[in-house]
Amino acid sequence: MTAIVVDTHLGWRDVAAVAEGARLLLGDAAKRRITEARAIVEAIVDRGIRAYGVNTGVGALCDVVVDRPLQRQLSHNILMSHATGIGAPLGIVETRAIMATAVSNYALGHSGVRLQVVEALVRLLNADVTPVVPAKGSVGYLSHMAHIALVLVGSGRARVGDRIVTGAEALAAADLGPLELGAKEGLSLVNGIPCATGLASMALKRAERLLDWADAIAALTIEALMGNPAAFDPAALSLRASPALQAVGASLRDRLAGSGIVAVGAGRKTQDALSMRAVPHVHGAARDAFAAAADVVERELASVSDNPAIVGTPDEPGVHSEAHAVGAAVGLALDHLAIAVAEVAAMAERRLDRLVNPLVSGLPAFLAADSGVGSGFMIVQYAAVSLVNENRRLSLPASLDGGITSALQEDHLSHATPASLKALSVIENAEAILGIELLAAGQAHEFRQEGRAAGTDRLYRQLRLVVDPYGDDRPLADDMAVAADLIRTERPA
Repeated sequence: MTAIVVDTHLGWRDVAAVAEGARLLLGDAAKRRITEARAIVEAIVDRGIRAYGVNTGVGALCDVVVDRPLQRQLSHNILMSHATGIGAPLGIVETRAIMATAVSNYALGHSGVRLQVVEALVRLLNADVTPVVPAKGSVGYLSHMAHIALVLVGSGRARVGDRIVTGAEALAAADLGPLELGAKEGLSLVNGIPCATGLASMALKRAERLLDWADAIAALTIEALMGNPAAFDPAALSLRASPALQAVGASLRDRLAGSGIVAVGAGRKTQDALSMRAVPHVHGAARDAFAAAADVVERELASVSDNPAIVGTPDEPGVHSEAHAVGAAVGLALDHLAIAVAEVAAMAERRLDRLVNPLVSGLPAFLAADSGVGSGFMIVQYAAVSLVNENRRLSLPASLDGGITSALQEDHLSHATPASLKALSVIENAEAILGIELLAAGQAHEFRQEGRAAGTDRLYRQLRLVVDPYGDDRPLADDMAVAADLIRTERPA
């Protein structure tokens, strides 16, 4: 895999590539900016210029001045007190995404950490050493990066291969020694929103692939149900001013072109149910939400999310105390993306219901080869309904949760990281739901003798490479897991 180089900052696709195993390298320009910002911090310390988190306490303790001899201790203590994560750890991919995003933020040159610190994070990534980071406990920032930073000072825990080791052992595996942090470095290591933005980058990567699968699987289902493709006519769809809707319509037309099954069903129905007829409208709207979220995440990656931000020169040092660590934009965008993906998945479940219901499908009940003796896909639809309803609960906006922390100092919270985490959960459920629809649509085609379209046949054959037709001869859960993994890891053929 090609190495990703940070010159100015990473894009979300770069973050996803590093998360999935690409090497990360610091460009010369990034190294220069990091070094220059550190020189400004040293000037602030030397001159005793009051700066939040450099020579003061943090949060509600921002007015407590910390003398120079204690500033290193302040940085170390911040890691210890902010490492408050709860529950099961994030996956390796998600943790790497956060680390890559943090490096990108430091490369902008306004954080003031030493180059040595940033290079240590890069070394951990490239050595496949992944800190253990509890997933829960963040209102938007702080705790996730604190657990990552613990490893840099030889504390905490990390994954090395298939082992969980101490921070000190993890550093040794990356040929590193424990860092002694300087002024501001503790705050910079936990501050900002690389947790939210890194996780959002992974949500985008998975959502993009899922939306392509959703279009393809819908076409396979529509064909199996002998749907009426007139709803996707370009002249009809052109009446809606939506490029994304047009793109989905074109995809459906391409998939269904030349279908013998559709030709046999021509004239049977004036119009189909909305779960079939409105695919361009719902999937197109979801693609609009995806594009909006991607634009927000891309802008966040180009933005400083540290507080305070270091500016000026060593001769004229400056520091801005601001609120750049507030991730309102990411929280709102990922809430929107989660709702969009949940709607796509909910519509998929409605098509699934039509596939298994003999009253509307014209197919054997529950797609069982021997109805009565075999239950076929009866209960798998229950599982899909369960996930659809879980997605409804998860789609409540995190960005409106609010809350007050740090003795009224932080009296507004945007919950960007929880928004990203729950978007990932919605996407995971949607992958499972679409996998179930794919299985059912493939099974429905076992009962259709007419020729499939070339576009749908490619998808059918891709499925049959990994899952055989079902005959109540094995636990269906295994097939469901394979189908979900197919959607998660491959592009539709």
